[in-house]
Amino acid sequence: MLLKASLTRYAALLALAFFTSLGFAQEPHCKKTIYLTFDTGNMSVAQTVADILNRQKIKATFFLANEKTSRGDFSLDDSWKSFWQDRVREGHHFGSHTYDHLYFVKDGPSGEIFAKPQFGSKAGVISLYNEASYCREIRRVDERFNELTGSNIQKIWRAPGGKTSPRSIRMGSQCGYQHFGWSPAGFLGDELSSHTHPNQVLLDKASSQLQDGDITMAHLGIWSRKDPWAPAVLEQLIVNLKARGFCFATLPKQDK
Repeated sequence: MLLKASLTRYAALLALAFFTSLGFAQEPHCKKTIYLTFDTGNMSVAQTVADILNRQKIKATFFLANEKTSRGDFSLDDSWKSFWQDRVREGHHFGSHTYDHLYFVKDGPSGEIFAKPQFGSKAGVISLYNEASYCREIRRVDERFNELTGSNIQKIWRAPGGKTSPRSIRMGSQCGYQHFGWSPAGFLGDELSSHTHPNQVLLDKASSQLQDGDITMAHLGIWSRKDPWAPAVLEQLIVNLKARGFCFATLPKQDK
């Protein structure tokens, strides 16, 4: 009888291993949803983030700008073509972060806005943008992404730094792109000092405070942080959220 029970258990374990290898490992039924999103940043942990998402079998949303990377090129250069093509094949979603990482400054006097690009030919120069020129900065990402991958981004965008006004949001909407920021608890803190905000503190905070429907925000690399946020926080955060009954979805949000 003992031998029979052992053989039965062994067979069950073999079956579980087989189905797991085929990608059929079952997660507890999720009743809550989290939207993981990543802005380009300096791309130093881009492949690390992608590997973790693949390993955990979840999809995320990437907001792209043509930012300078840790290897000296820019995130929408041809040198990143295969990286973005791989993410498309994996089924992730993509949005615009404005091509030159354009920081909103304030509303202008006659329906325009003042904004300052971080990159490009006018980097660091505050200029007036009307609806057409601001739309162009949002749409350039879509056009370049199509050149790189043969696919378009979703019709969504995120203002750099989360800096907006009702006017700038309206400009994006009239251009055809819905704006998505992030939830208060969704600020994952990867751009903060690792001295004052160590990874374990950021992990514990996010693991306990995120709630159903929250949108998170982190980067594919940050220049100033000495102790990288990924992989130290990301994978364990995903594991912790799965244990709390969360599943993961991509933007734009779908009506339930």
